[in-house]
Amino acid sequence: RRAPVTVHRRLGMAEPEAATAAGQGVALDPAPGPPEEGAGLSAVIGATVPTGFEVTAAEEVQEKLGSASRISRDRGKIYFEVPARGLPQVHRLRSVDNLFVVVQEFKDYQFKENKEDALKDLEDLVKKLPWTDPLKVWELNNSLKKKKTKRKKHNLQSTASKEKLNEDGEEEGTDQKDAGKREDCAQNAAGVEPTSGQDTEQTQGVACRKGEEGEDNKQLDAKDESQAGSGSASQAGNGKTSEGEAKVLKFRVTCNRAGEKHSFTSNEAARDFGGAVQEHFQWKADMTNFDVEVLLNIHNNEVVVGIALTEESLHRRNITHFGPTTLRSTLAYGMLRLCDPQPTDIIVDPMCGTGAIPIEGATEWPSCYHIAGDNNPQAVKRAANNICSLLKKNENKESSTSLGIPLDIIQWDICNLPLRTGSVDIIVTDMPFGKRIGSKKKNWDLYPACLMEMGRICTPGTGRAALLTQDKKCFAKALSRMGHIWRKGQTVWVNVGGLHAAVYLLKRTWERAEEKRSFW
Repeated sequence: RRAPVTVHRRLGMAEPEAATAAGQGVALDPAPGPPEEGAGLSAVIGATVPTGFEVTAAEEVQEKLGSASRISRDRGKIYFEVPARGLPQVHRLRSVDNLFVVVQEFKDYQFKENKEDALKDLEDLVKKLPWTDPLKVWELNNSLKKKKTKRKKHNLQSTASKEKLNEDGEEEGTDQKDAGKREDCAQNAAGVEPTSGQDTEQTQGVACRKGEEGEDNKQLDAKDESQAGSGSASQAGNGKTSEGEAKVLKFRVTCNRAGEKHSFTSNEAARDFGGAVQEHFQWKADMTNFDVEVLLNIHNNEVVVGIALTEESLHRRNITHFGPTTLRSTLAYGMLRLCDPQPTDIIVDPMCGTGAIPIEGATEWPSCYHIAGDNNPQAVKRAANNICSLLKKNENKESSTSLGIPLDIIQWDICNLPLRTGSVDIIVTDMPFGKRIGSKKKNWDLYPACLMEMGRICTPGTGRAALLTQDKKCFAKALSRMGHIWRKGQTVWVNVGGLHAAVYLLKRTWERAEEKRSFW
């Protein structure tokens, strides 16, 4: 009598019972493997992006994932649908800060005028929401993170064993040890600084993700939440997200609210909504060591409930040594993308600071050549350490000798660059705002001098520049004086650490720039 064979349905459907009648077994040729993890499951993903770069982020999603994005009325957010198995590609997007899976979206939610009634409605909403699929996506996302952590540990162990072998072997081991010492500072920073940044980010909660002024961002108060649950968190978890394990999941609710017509604060909304979540799932409230972060985004009458897929913002990906004005990697990517780099282009950041722009450029556009420089030796040192950390990370990822990255860093004077006239295709830089570095008074001399020297090194007719500044008045005046060599194209208004700044996309005219002349 042949043993019955289980036939798997396609795309993650439930497995049917095996045939048990005598001689009724089904022969398969060949036997299929287990269904792919997350197969058949799709999700609407929400992503926070640098304000002003929503269209750029949507273009990247279309290009890399083949999904059309919808730009939210709430600035700095886009939404797109992807199959759950595409989550790894979603995490590799360069223009997004934070990711979350949408539980449900209400485009025109009618809030009651009375505060108690409005909050009661939010509490009642928890039971009606379709949590099952988003929680499956959250689970899948967690399993991907665990795999990534395991790979990192394995790579570090293999690197350590290689170094040990080299030490015992030939003389070149000593050279490697010296190189290791030189890179030590970069590695230590990679291990320490982001961690401390992450702790700050978690305790501050949504402060790092707030958008426009007037937005009221606060978190759920742990004490209020515990009282709301009446001690129900001590019961065992319901297994909806822990796959039958007895472990009780810990959670917090983060509310982002924008709009003047609400009768409640974000803290009150988070507290009452969190109490209902706790009662519904029997989860335990924990403000810092949480497993699940439930997001309640309220923008006027638009309400989005989601579950966070990122623990810390993806903009921290490349930088281990931070300076006083380190630019977010996501904003650096957006500025570079505006310039549409082509293979073999020479891209220069003449005021690179900690190197966020050139490092992002060399990572995403390796077929271009990137040159970075700064007049501050400390900034150059930090940028060199960041490059060093990136090389180390690439080496671990490939588990072999890294090929390096097409990037050089130099200490120079922005007004006297050691580059040939007309030799540069693209200039992308974050200019001094005159707040933490320099002063607004100095900018009146610095900006026209910078634009003149950038115009000299940039290729006439085809050269372009993306320049970020908050000192808009000074920049406009400098640009009007340099109108013969730079033509203003697009302007993107962005929020940089709460400051209202702008990215100016400039095109180089055909006019020949004067070699050197004094004009102030």
